[in-house]
Amino acid sequence: MKAKGVLLLAAGLVLIGAWVFYRKRFSPFFQSGGYATDVLNTSFTEQTIGYINRADSLGVTSQGLQHISIQLHPNTAETALVSALKGHTGERDWLLTVVAGQEGTLNMVANGKYDDALRSLCRVLPAKKHVYLRWDPDMEVPVQRFSWQYQSPADYIAAFRHVAEICRKAKPDLQIMWSPAGYPGTDEYWPGEDVVDAIAISIEGESERAATAFPQEPDGQTALRRKLIRTRFMNKPVYVLVSGSDSLVHSLQHDLKEAVKEIKKDSGFLFQQYNIRQAPQRNPKALPLIGLYDPRLALTSSKAVQAEHLFVDLGNIQTGGFAKDFEAVTGRGHQVIVTVEPWRDGKVRKDSSVLRNTVQGVYDEEFKSLFNTISKTNLPVYVRFAHEMEIPIHRYSWQSQDPALYIRAFRHFMELGKDVQNVKKVWGPAGDRGSMEWYPGDDIVDFVSIAIYGLPDKNITDPVKQESFETIFNRKVWRMRFASKPIFVTEFGVKGPEDYQAQWLEKAAAIVAAHREVMGVCYFNLADNPEVWGNIPAPDWGISQATLRRFVDALKAHH
Repeated sequence: MKAKGVLLLAAGLVLIGAWVFYRKRFSPFFQSGGYATDVLNTSFTEQTIGYINRADSLGVTSQGLQHISIQLHPNTAETALVSALKGHTGERDWLLTVVAGQEGTLNMVANGKYDDALRSLCRVLPAKKHVYLRWDPDMEVPVQRFSWQYQSPADYIAAFRHVAEICRKAKPDLQIMWSPAGYPGTDEYWPGEDVVDAIAISIEGESERAATAFPQEPDGQTALRRKLIRTRFMNKPVYVLVSGSDSLVHSLQHDLKEAVKEIKKDSGFLFQQYNIRQAPQRNPKALPLIGLYDPRLALTSSKAVQAEHLFVDLGNIQTGGFAKDFEAVTGRGHQVIVTVEPWRDGKVRKDSSVLRNTVQGVYDEEFKSLFNTISKTNLPVYVRFAHEMEIPIHRYSWQSQDPALYIRAFRHFMELGKDVQNVKKVWGPAGDRGSMEWYPGDDIVDFVSIAIYGLPDKNITDPVKQESFETIFNRKVWRMRFASKPIFVTEFGVKGPEDYQAQWLEKAAAIVAAHREVMGVCYFNLADNPEVWGNIPAPDWGISQATLRRFVDALKAHH
């Protein structure tokens, strides 16, 4: 009997284990069985605290929506949807958050596997209610709490556009809501104005609290202001959602109004009309400009070199060093790329306030001197101010600063040189996540500059593990798409054995040749600053004359 009991117990455990396995493995089947609790979702339970519409002079109104959150699977039954939604009565319009509860969601949606479920959902929505459909939110937050997060922007956009197309056909009056958290990199996932009726951003969401890629903002007002600025390229009404207690909601409602007041002060340059369009292209018969940062003058004698790069700080201008170096470059018949670093002031003014000092005119004397020097040649001069401002570090005094303050400083600086005809105004982010938050505006930028270095992580010592030029280029140019400006790669480099460098550069040449929006490239022919790399040897990007020739020959061959 004991043996029989043991066998029965073992058989029971096996059956229970099999049930757990198959229920987990085929959870979409079980979650579509008609029970409201299988459809209702508790991951997103935010409430609206405000509604901002640029068309209404950025007025904040409290347009409350009844929020319902559901989980959808490819075979979710229509009866389950009816059961989940039937208890939601009242006069308020609906905010319906729909999350796709499946691994590989984006490809499945884009391939039509959710179409029947989406049509079923649209059929059961109330005819007399205004419904906003919010699909797979917080997509840009670099965590993996949900299957659609930390995925390719192109994949997310394709899926979102498919959802919008299916749902609009099924229910033409449905409002489609795109809902990032408002985290750095928001604009990378923009699916297009033709498929979005409204935007929602969120604060105090679980995904964002789990993210560590960027430092948290010091308070709710600053966080809301930054989030709203990240949506400035999309001229759509914006809802603000929050999770939390009533006291938190009340506090953030006040913060939202104060944040919008601050944004209004800068609305003239923040809210220009932005459209994603093709950037100007170079002549099909023309090669891009080839430049060098080569302070040791190791490669400047090459006939292929057309421009030289100078990094200039306030002290260089004050001592006359910049004028001397500039005249030497133009004397060699080369165009000049001038990166202006507004720090290291010889007059002992605080470097920690360089952007505010710029706005207040503290450095006007130095900047006017710089533009005066530039005006003494007829050659084009590409002027880049306060580069790599978006990287959340403190290598430069202008990094990790308020984006609106940066924009005011950039615009003030460039206005000082507006009468110098040979100046080409260059905005120079690194091209990292969130770059466009610092974009100064189409009216004050001629070229967008990005930096491309093969080393993705300072702890990587094996040069073969460096990223290709193409991988970095595609990622960074995508981030610049709202600017729609020609590209100037003002810094690029690769470390490693000479043959590896040459191969990397030959592949880079093919990409540059194929992208006619790239007007110029400038190689960084030196080792990086050792102070930045701590105990790790600084990478040496230097190349030989032979490697430079291989790059130029490859550029011509692919032209």
